[in-house]
Amino acid sequence: MAGRGSGPDFVESLARGLDVLRAFDAAQRSMSLAEVAAATGLARPTARRLLLTLEELGYVRSAGGEFSLTPRVITLGTAYVASLGLWEVARPHLEALVGQTGESSSMTQLDGSDIIYVARVSVPKIIALRVDIGTLFPAPQTSQGKVLLAALTPDELDAVLRIPSRSGLPPYIGHTREDLDAELVQVRARGWALADEELAPGVRSIAVPVRDGTGAVRAAMNVTVHAAETSTEYLLDAHLPRLLRAAGDVSADWALWQSRPHHEVRVASERRA
Repeated sequence: MAGRGSGPDFVESLARGLDVLRAFDAAQRSMSLAEVAAATGLARPTARRLLLTLEELGYVRSAGGEFSLTPRVITLGTAYVASLGLWEVARPHLEALVGQTGESSSMTQLDGSDIIYVARVSVPKIIALRVDIGTLFPAPQTSQGKVLLAALTPDELDAVLRIPSRSGLPPYIGHTREDLDAELVQVRARGWALADEELAPGVRSIAVPVRDGTGAVRAAMNVTVHAAETSTEYLLDAHLPRLLRAAGDVSADWALWQSRPHHEVRVASERRA
């Protein structure tokens, strides 16, 4: 994983540390030093120094020769989401939408050529893929990804699609680039996107954009159903109108949140004698 940087200011040690954090996932919750070194392509002494540094910082713990992440790593992602006010604004609307549809709903943003989940309210159903905050999926295979890609300029779209996916899923062969471009034209025109078992068998979803106070698309919001339980027609007729209203409410509240008259100034504390 290491050695990707080419710029003069690229910090290789930082990139390697992030590689170590990304090596852990749902399938590899704990790993030995040798397993971490193999997963990252790092020499064992380098992997050991990085793990011990991360342990000292509180992001990794060790026990019985195995290393695992601590809950503190959540702050690396939630700090960004919190800075946008996205979860604070979206939560009541997501919960209300899930209450109306009986289906899971999520919000994502672009992370390279992937979508990354930043907010989610789920219902207990058997689904082909597990989704957590921070989960990555290839954008072209998802309804939310299509919404986010459709908001890009042609140059931005080309640049994003050249970035390799970090989701760990095999390359998608269901669409050509021409197919994707044609679909994105439709998404821009109608304001929503559908993914019908493109990410995994049985997974069907619909998504719409969420906008900030300037009107720019900053996130996407979806409803996900099991294809065997919910037809495309029902998804469009029953769930899409509710989803559009919920996303509109999130966008309106987000705009208000961003315009709030609040500014934080850090003041150095003075030591009293």
